[in-house]
Amino acid sequence: MTIPVITIVGRPNVGKSALFNCLAKRRISIVEPTCGVTRDRVSTEIRHKDCVCELVDTGGMGVKDVDGLTEEIKAQIEIALRSADIILFVVDVRDGVTPLDVLIAEKLRHLKKEIILVANKVDTPKLEYQIGDFNKLGFGEPLPISALEVFGRSELLDRIISLLPTPYLESATTEPIMKLAIVGKRNAGKSTLINTLAKEQRVIVSEVPGTTRDSVDVRFEIDGKQFLAIDTAGVRKKRQVKDSIEFYSMARAERSIRRADVVLFLFDATLKISEVDKKLGDYIVSESKPCILVINKWDLVKGIETEKFNDYIYKCLPGLSFAPISVISAKSNDHVVEMVQLALELYEQANTRITTSELNQVLEDAITLHRPTRRKSKSPKIFYATQVSVAPPTFVLFVNDPKLFNSDYERYLSNQLRGKLPFSEVPLKFHFRARTKTQLSHV
Repeated sequence: MTIPVITIVGRPNVGKSALFNCLAKRRISIVEPTCGVTRDRVSTEIRHKDCVCELVDTGGMGVKDVDGLTEEIKAQIEIALRSADIILFVVDVRDGVTPLDVLIAEKLRHLKKEIILVANKVDTPKLEYQIGDFNKLGFGEPLPISALEVFGRSELLDRIISLLPTPYLESATTEPIMKLAIVGKRNAGKSTLINTLAKEQRVIVSEVPGTTRDSVDVRFEIDGKQFLAIDTAGVRKKRQVKDSIEFYSMARAERSIRRADVVLFLFDATLKISEVDKKLGDYIVSESKPCILVINKWDLVKGIETEKFNDYIYKCLPGLSFAPISVISAKSNDHVVEMVQLALELYEQANTRITTSELNQVLEDAITLHRPTRRKSKSPKIFYATQVSVAPPTFVLFVNDPKLFNSDYERYLSNQLRGKLPFSEVPLKFHFRARTKTQLSHV
């Protein structure tokens, strides 16, 4: 059973994104007092009284985009309207009925869909008396709400549920088996890859740098399995971040990495690895996320051997030396399915548990092969270890003194475990704790 789609529409700056965040109970869409901030369809699932719906935010109807993307934004709104079961038509009570509100109302009337007129920015009781002016739009008494003050939220959700033809229970939705964050520099091909996975024009693709601003969640299916892809804004140097819109875009890109089960780190094969790429790689490493280094636009590269290019990537990103490389063309759908299958393998590795005996045997062999460096009169000793968590695989090592184990030896242990246990391509985490008993027999 598919879940109902609730689409939010209205002219620019009436508070659509604020309402979206209010109903979702978290900050997803960027809220800025600037026309045309939202461009793509931003969606999330919301639940209310055992019902689950897909909520969709859209760009402002009638907006004139400064980067010449007006038609693309309009096309995304049209798709959102066609797929909607219920439309939330948002107006600004402070502005009253505007000519653009009237034009939008005329358009919505022809859709023959359930429409709820929402009068937003009713931030004081006095403003509630002004909502009657909107009756002339022809959708009945508008529902007063203040998205920023979270006033009227429950009433709006109750109204939405009352208009659904059949009860949609929480069990109707299928949870994706894996979340994939798609990250990289501007114009690396992230949005093209999203559209290829979704098999539709799900997000706007343009040569204009920074087209994507929000993090956009997109469900897709391969071999009957549900996945969630997160398209993110392109990362750029901090000193080049011009305004708060780009700041929030960057913050959402980082949040997408934290949310992800596996990160698809995209590179444009025609460009050199930059400082931005290196910093983004460092962030992925700091979050201990499984990662695929995805070389996109490989079909545009001539005269370069794949193996040499791979060596170049690893040399530039030594912290991700364990991460596998996938060479694709998002535009022509070359090797995209194989890339997702590889992501599934990493997901399984990251969620693998091993027995304490297996772990300690590998550690014992590793110590025999290379003992930690003695410091002054104190010799580092590992007594035993245990796995305490997955995603990432996390290990506690009980030692005589945690200060005796540096990052180099931790890296050595990581490589030994990856070489002999089923964690070959994912990050590992270690915690060294002081213990004085149960020493490993060979130490």
